Amino acid sequence: MKPNRLSSFVAKSVTVLAACAALNVSAGTAPAKNPAPVEPEPSALFDSLNASLSAAYDSRYYFRGLWFADNIVTTALNLAVPLVGGSGEDGAGAITWGLGAAYIATYQTPFQAGGVASDSAFDYSEYDIYTSLSYNAGFATLGIQYQYYGYPDTYSGSFRGVSNAANDSELGLTGAHELGFTVTVPLGALNLYGGYYYDLTVAGQYFQIAADYTYAVNDWFSIVPAAQLGYGIDYYTGTDGPTLGTAATGLGTQSSGFTHLLLSVSTPIKLTKIATLTPYVAWNFSGSTRNYMNATHDNEIFGGVKLSVNF
Repeated sequence: MKPNRLSSFVAKSVTVLAACAALNVSAGTAPAKNPAPVEPEPSALFDSLNASLSAAYDSRYYFRGLWFADNIVTTALNLAVPLVGGSGEDGAGAITWGLGAAYIATYQTPFQAGGVASDSAFDYSEYDIYTSLSYNAGFATLGIQYQYYGYPDTYSGSFRGVSNAANDSELGLTGAHELGFTVTVPLGALNLYGGYYYDLTVAGQYFQIAADYTYAVNDWFSIVPAAQLGYGIDYYTGTDGPTLGTAATGLGTQSSGFTHLLLSVSTPIKLTKIATLTPYVAWNFSGSTRNYMNATHDNEIFGGVKLSVNF
């Protein structure tokens, strides 16, 4: 947003009124030799903040193929700071510093543990803090990022105040650090994504590829189908005993393999110049490293909606 917009508007208005008055007084005479100077608009470090504030609801919370909770509410703030300007229409050469934070929590997850069922005794919350650097190479955008995940109720959540995986050094964690490398390739309305993530806390690796296509119905409504595929190597499969899924089935999980296939369709609706409402529906298909861990169905349809405001 441009600073001092009101003062600039007032100053310009005064200038215009003065000029009109001068024209009225001097009508039919020679033009004034010294017209009123136009005050330049005040400059600022940024024309806009390049920030996004969002709030979202998800009926199920799946992250990289693993179920965490139901009826999730997420709030997030992201900021993009241009460090080096790009050139040309594609902005090649630009370097951007990204900053962000998010808070995620369930307000109701039906759950059963030890033969006891409850809609309110299960708790899951998470806060994320992340930063990144991205470089626009023209044909693609390359990025490196760091993210910290905080789990106040532990990675697996808690039931009546006790972690659901208290004896597991992976699934009972209260925090984790991650380093990631990403690439985005735009091909018109089609975007291709790739990512490699290394968890510094559990020494696990995660690979992901994804794609989406934006079909613009009109200026304010679009349809965006998307697909995502993940593969993990020693990536949060449990280490020290039974977990949510294995306790019920008596089966273990593979330490490495596909985590999930996720298909989705979202419909962004531009409400105003800065606000967008995005409903979506998605289908999660669990892979070999997730289907015995998830305390849900292996194949499941869920959905949600997000409201984002850019300023």
